[in-house]
Amino acid sequence: MQKKFGYLGGCLVLIIAIIVGVGLRQRSAHQATPATAHRPVTQTSHVKTTHVATTKPWIKLKRPLQLPILMYHSISSGNNLRVPKQQFVQELTYLKQHHYRTLTAAEAIRALKTNTIPQKKVVWLTLDDAYKDNTKIMATLKKDHFHATINVITSFTHKTNHLSLAQLKQMKATGLVDFGSHTVHHLDLNALTTAQQRTEIINSKSWLDQHLHQTTTLLCYPAGRANAATHKLAKQAGYQLALTTQEGLASLHEGRYNLSRLRVTPGISTATFATLINVHHS
Repeated sequence: MQKKFGYLGGCLVLIIAIIVGVGLRQRSAHQATPATAHRPVTQTSHVKTTHVATTKPWIKLKRPLQLPILMYHSISSGNNLRVPKQQFVQELTYLKQHHYRTLTAAEAIRALKTNTIPQKKVVWLTLDDAYKDNTKIMATLKKDHFHATINVITSFTHKTNHLSLAQLKQMKATGLVDFGSHTVHHLDLNALTTAQQRTEIINSKSWLDQHLHQTTTLLCYPAGRANAATHKLAKQAGYQLALTTQEGLASLHEGRYNLSRLRVTPGISTATFATLINVHHS
């Protein structure tokens, strides 16, 4: 009997010893864990810094906006529609030195619709017909942080003297240029039937929308000619503005589909160009 109790007592002591040993081992392992395991991990290198763009509110005008829209065509020489590159560069240098901001088509639409401007001096650069030599303006636009709008005759993109679709895409990708419609075939719209006008206006927009992946909001009338039916069709097609070749400042008083522009002719001096611009900001 005593042997039996002795045997049981020995087993009990052994079990207690095992339990105590395991506990001490776990405690020792816990203490051996480096203290750095409890330090907060610095995640600076993994945290994305969010930059919130701070844009100044646009200026609300007390009087109706009169927007200077400059009209160019070819950047070359030879006739009254061609402005040499050197002259174009000098004119943009003037705008830069006198703190002008060039608007995008979207900004021009906003400015005219809301009667607001992003800063005191603004101008909209437009080039009609999408001549291949319009690529000459890109370096100047990039240098001066300027923007221009080119109005495309959509059936002319395969012609030697006009911008190809590939070039249009390349220029658009820079963010320095956007594109408006100059119709499909560059015909005088007011000489066409309503059905013919509709085809020119809608098909050119559809082509630009499809190939440049945009929603085309600007129509530029060939030779600046249009009639009441043209204005109505432009609105129905989804255009927000339409440009003429009428000389003067653009304002909503004329109507959104009948906007005037300022023609820049070859051979004028920088002083004459300054007068053309500044007379409208006096």
